[in-house]
Amino acid sequence: MAFKVTDECVACETCLDECPEDAIEEGDIYSIDEDECIECGICADECPTEAIIEE
Repeated sequence: MAFKVTDECVACETCLDECPEDAIEEGDIYSIDEDECIECGICADECPTEAIIEE
């Protein structure tokens, strides 16, 4: 299961602080580095706008 960041992202940094592998990449809309992601789902659970979803 992979995760992706949707257009709902407001770049609030919540996922940056929670990701244990530093797999979140900053930008206007954040993205997830698939090579670094261990698919733990913490980012999706913590996202206040529900912008991170399973693909």
